[in-house]
Amino acid sequence: MTRTQQRTGDAPADVRARTNSDFTDLAKMIQASGLMRRRYGYYWAKLIGLPLLVLGVLVAFVLIGDTWWQLITAVVLGVLFTQVAFLGHDAAHRQIFASGKWNDWTSLIIGDLFIGMSYGWWRHKHTRHHANPNKKGSDPDIELPVIAITPEQTKSRGPLLRWLAAHQGAFFFPILPLEGISLHASSVRRVLAREHVDRRWVEIILLSVRLIGFGVLVFLVLSPAIAIAFLAVQLGVFGFYMGASFAPNHKGMPLVPKDAKLSFLQRQVLTSRNIRGGRFIDTAMGGLNYQIEHHLFPSMPRPHLRKAARIVKAYCQERNIPYTETGLFESYAIVVRYINRVGLGERDPFDCPLVAQRRAS
Repeated sequence: MTRTQQRTGDAPADVRARTNSDFTDLAKMIQASGLMRRRYGYYWAKLIGLPLLVLGVLVAFVLIGDTWWQLITAVVLGVLFTQVAFLGHDAAHRQIFASGKWNDWTSLIIGDLFIGMSYGWWRHKHTRHHANPNKKGSDPDIELPVIAITPEQTKSRGPLLRWLAAHQGAFFFPILPLEGISLHASSVRRVLAREHVDRRWVEIILLSVRLIGFGVLVFLVLSPAIAIAFLAVQLGVFGFYMGASFAPNHKGMPLVPKDAKLSFLQRQVLTSRNIRGGRFIDTAMGGLNYQIEHHLFPSMPRPHLRKAARIVKAYCQERNIPYTETGLFESYAIVVRYINRVGLGERDPFDCPLVAQRRAS
C-alpha cells in the first residue's frame, strides 16, 4: 500500500465489491481469539477510580478557596471529565457489563451526572453515526453547524457562514474549546424536546444536579471574576480534549454517497482512521485511536483493541482492503487540509473510491 493510500484511504484498482462473508470470517477469528470477553477488573478499577479522582479534585477545589491558582484545578477537571466521558462511551457500547440495563444506568450516571451530557441524546446521535459513518445524508457527525465537511454544505449557507467555511481550516482548532458548551446545550435541548425521550425525568434531574449544582458550587467558592474564568477554562479544556480526540477518526476519510451500497466491513474500514502510538495514546484517546476496530466490534472492551488491531490489519491487507493508520499530528494535518479544501469550494477529493470504481465500470 502506498503512503498516499495510507493517508486518504484510496483503494487499489483491483478492489471490488465484497460480501458480508468477509466480516463473518473476521468476526469468527476475533471471537476465537477471546478478545470479546469482558474485562471486569479493568472497568471496575476505572468505575471506582475516576469518580473518586473527580470527587477528590472537587474537595481540593473547596479547600483551596478563592484564588487564581484554581485555573489549574479547572484544567485538571477538564481532563478528568473527558476521561470519564470515554468511560461512559464504553458503557454505552455495552463494553463493560453483560447486562444492557447495567450498561444503560452506568452511562446515565456517568454521562448526565458527572459530565453533564445527555446519554439519550448521545446514544441517538452516535447510533446513527456507527450505522453509516461518513455517509452523506445519514451520518450526523458530518452535519456540523459551523464546519463544512462536504462541498454541498458550503452552498446552502449564509454569507457569514460561507466566509467562515472558506477559512475553516484556520478556525478548526481555535473553535474546539466551544465544543464543551455545545455538548451541554445539545443535551439540554434534547431532554426538553417535545418528542419522546427515554427516562426523561431521570435525565433532567441528573443534568440539573450536574450543570446547576456545579455552577453554584463554583460561584460559592470563587469570586465572580475568577468563577467565570474557571468555568471558561474547564469548559474549554473539556471541549478541546473531546474534539481533538474524535476529530482524527473519520474527517478527511472517504465520503460515501447517499445511494451507495457497501458491505459492513467496507463501510467501517474505508471510512475510519487509526492513530498510531503506544499506551499513552491509548489512554489519552480513550481507545478511540483504534477507530477501525471499534467500528467493527463496538462492544469489544477497550483493553482488547490493541491486539484486535493486529488481526484486523493483517486480515485487510490479505484482502487488499485499505487499512488507514497515521500518527496523531499527521491526522490533524490531514483533517485541517481536507476541511480547508472543502471550505474553499473544491470538489470533494475523498469520495469513496470503491463506489467511484463501480460507477466507472
